[in-house]
Amino acid sequence: MLEFLSRHDSSVRDVALALREIVLEEAPAATEKVYVNHPSAIWFGFGPKMNDMFCYIATARTHVNLGFCRGASLLDSDHVLEGHGKVMRHVKFWSEGDLKRAFVRRYIRAALRQHQVTGMRLLTHPKRRQRIS
Repeated sequence: MLEFLSRHDSSVRDVALALREIVLEEAPAATEKVYVNHPSAIWFGFGPKMNDMFCYIATARTHVNLGFCRGASLLDSDHVLEGHGKVMRHVKFWSEGDLKRAFVRRYIRAALRQHQVTGMRLLTHPKRRQRIS
């Protein structure tokens, strides 16, 4: 699953692996997935579909992004979320020292809570209910 990291510099690889450990500590029941159309990212969630994911770790040449699938609606009291899209936001990490910042785990936990609430809405939304015959 992590083969794509082998093409990166050791500093990027180390940050990505350390960030992965943090995500898995905060969400031990989460599954990891690499999608063919996003080969440089590891997605974390609770099902096989992209809609089941709550965050991702994406590598770049010089840094690593921790992205939040519904980050535009997360409270960003630390003003660290980047991005201008309608839904997603991310935080850039340049070194393992960046991972020690207090907000990292707090934002992951907030994305988990948000995912649980959003997932419940999807399950109970009238147009998304499955008919039982």
